[in-house]
Amino acid sequence: MIIITDGLVIKETNTKENDKVITILTRDRGIIRAFANNAKKINNPKNNATGLLAYSKFEIYKGRNAYSVNSAEVKELFLPLRSDLTKMALAQYLCELTGELAPREENSEEQLRLLLNTLYFIAKGERCTRTLKAIFEMRSMSLAGYMPNLVCCDNCKCYEHENMHFLPDNGILVCGSCLKLYHQQAVFVGINATFALRHSIYTELNRLFTLTLDADTLNIFEHTCELYTIKHIDKQLKTLDFYKIIRT
Repeated sequence: MIIITDGLVIKETNTKENDKVITILTRDRGIIRAFANNAKKINNPKNNATGLLAYSKFEIYKGRNAYSVNSAEVKELFLPLRSDLTKMALAQYLCELTGELAPREENSEEQLRLLLNTLYFIAKGERCTRTLKAIFEMRSMSLAGYMPNLVCCDNCKCYEHENMHFLPDNGILVCGSCLKLYHQQAVFVGINATFALRHSIYTELNRLFTLTLDADTLNIFEHTCELYTIKHIDKQLKTLDFYKIIRT
């Protein structure tokens, strides 16, 4: 069976001297792990098109037990990311997180668009990368079925409260007046970070990356999104650890 689809390479692993295995976030079939034979040869057309962060048009053969790349044609390489260690480290983290959350054998149009748009803005360098990271985390979690309920206080249903808290275990908001009723870990988010959290999961994609935040709100927003993500995937991501070391 031949599959023709667009996809972004989110991981590559060398096997033999000229071969590798790549993990692709595809538009039509979610995460695919495919063999790319001879792709490491410089004169092979698959060389660039199967590299990490290559967005390409793939022709993939699906066998009984494995996928293999017949051909690949580059559409975008995100070259500015490759010349900036911090941006590259962030991109690798986003790819690893996507590998944990994106579906297999299912349409992944939204996940692919989200990742491509985030990489585009990181590469362009005109928007705060910390904000982009936090938005990506919360939106990815929501697409993967971990969408928190951020409409109002879980108990009294108030929409705004200057002492609003987020409970990462439950994925809910609780106002300061109701907080004493809950015994889980709570993170103070206040009004502005609550707005940012809502924006990250409820806003349509074409306006998702318009968010701008002051320093204090960004610190709360970034901490909350990362905490919620790591708590629910329940796994240490080495690329996140590396990114945080590089960024500091």
